[in-house]
Amino acid sequence: MIDISESVMQFLLAFLVAAPLLGAVAALLPAPPGLKGTSPDQAVLRHGVTVTGAILLAALALTLGFDHDDPSRMQATTDISWISALNVRIHLGVDGISLPLLVLTALLTFLCALYSYFKPPAGPSPKAFVALLLVLEAGTLATFAVLDLVLFFLAFEMVLVPMYFLIARWGGEGRRAAAGKFILYTLLGSVVMLLGLLLIGIKAGTFDMVALATDNGRGLTTSVQVIAVLAIGLGLAVKTPMWPLHSWLPDAHTAAPTVGSVLLAGVLLKMGTYGFVRIALPIAPDGMHTLAPYLAAFAAAGIVYGSLACLALARPGAKGDLKRLIAYSSVGHMGFVLLGIATLTPTGVNAALFANIAHGLITGLLFFLVGALKDRYGTADLDTLAGATGAALYGRAPRLGALLAFAAVASLGLPGLAGFWGEMLALFAAFDPAEGLNRAAYLVFMALGGLGTLLTAAYLLIVVRRVCMGGPRPAGEPELADVQPYELAAWTPLVALTVLAGLWPAVLLGLTDPAVQQLLAGGTQ
Repeated sequence: MIDISESVMQFLLAFLVAAPLLGAVAALLPAPPGLKGTSPDQAVLRHGVTVTGAILLAALALTLGFDHDDPSRMQATTDISWISALNVRIHLGVDGISLPLLVLTALLTFLCALYSYFKPPAGPSPKAFVALLLVLEAGTLATFAVLDLVLFFLAFEMVLVPMYFLIARWGGEGRRAAAGKFILYTLLGSVVMLLGLLLIGIKAGTFDMVALATDNGRGLTTSVQVIAVLAIGLGLAVKTPMWPLHSWLPDAHTAAPTVGSVLLAGVLLKMGTYGFVRIALPIAPDGMHTLAPYLAAFAAAGIVYGSLACLALARPGAKGDLKRLIAYSSVGHMGFVLLGIATLTPTGVNAALFANIAHGLITGLLFFLVGALKDRYGTADLDTLAGATGAALYGRAPRLGALLAFAAVASLGLPGLAGFWGEMLALFAAFDPAEGLNRAAYLVFMALGGLGTLLTAAYLLIVVRRVCMGGPRPAGEPELADVQPYELAAWTPLVALTVLAGLWPAVLLGLTDPAVQQLLAGGTQ
């Protein structure tokens, strides 16, 4: 920790939220003559790298200045009146729950901008692409930084438009239909969520999330809490996505450009689960207690469903798209996050927060790798990649093959890598849920989660065998390019952090646990 004054910390957090928007506006302006480089396109892509790099540095500085001895306290807070008639305030702050998500967002966006500088997605002018990428980053960072329900909703919705256009304009086959499905599902869920947020704000007399969490639902009747959690949970479940509200996700991932898939899986899905932890758990605890078993049931069903869908796509002759397979795997992985939250225990919530970060790192890496495969082969179809002798990445592009195998075993939860801890702790929490919950039901959910881990290992090992192993390169087939330097630069941080989080989970759990303990206690500790 570095001793940074509170005013500087406030500036850093405000900078994280505002800088991407300013950068997006600047991206649409003509580049100064001296900064154009070889072309205006190169200048705007370099602008994207510069702005996201500055935001990542600010996030790291915020982390260094954060008081790690008191992660349950809201730090770097700004609280000023915005719409006084509605008692809506510009309230920003960061604690041990939101800090890792802010850093993850800043890191993944920077890596996507860096990757796009060397490998721009096919489509219209890069100006709009960079501007949309920065608006997307602004909305995501704001979602994790704001402490007012109205601002949370606005930030939550802010990401929809840029992601829609990233899919619809720079995506692949079926991109318009996939983008339309994405916006339709999420907008419908958000309308219901807004009603739940307004219900809480009106009944409690404030939209301030800190005050509401400290009150811990004491100003809301149980029936109001149940209705609010139902409404808010529906909107959050669509974004997570929870089975059976997941059907927009595979289409969106399959059609999205590589960086769109990375950000969608690595960051946007986390907004839904973060909302459960930050809003539903502390503000409406009685409502969550009533509905937790149903949330756990849907989570367990999603774990098994996602794994079975992946197994079906992985089998020979299924014409399974590898991007689609990884999208379905996200349904299963996010099921573990929801299961952890549904236990209503500190262990379960910590498991959910850890699994959030692990999924962002590992699945972000997987989508980068599949994008690289698609660039080289022109397709992500698993049968085509496997072919008669297999893509044989171990022999033709050994570094690419090794990275794909590493990401796969990390995703299946190999001990020593980041994917292990969140899922193991979620199952452990389901074994002993919060007082008042039906333990027998949760033991069934735990067993289904355990089955899901076995199925996950099965389909990922099938994918590795079919894509990485195989015979020698057929005569006449061109050489396959191995990992390029710019790809190595974009992927190495994700590999390193996956190993670090797996070997040293206390780095993350030490941040989240005190904040979770206080959150569940209603801010009374």
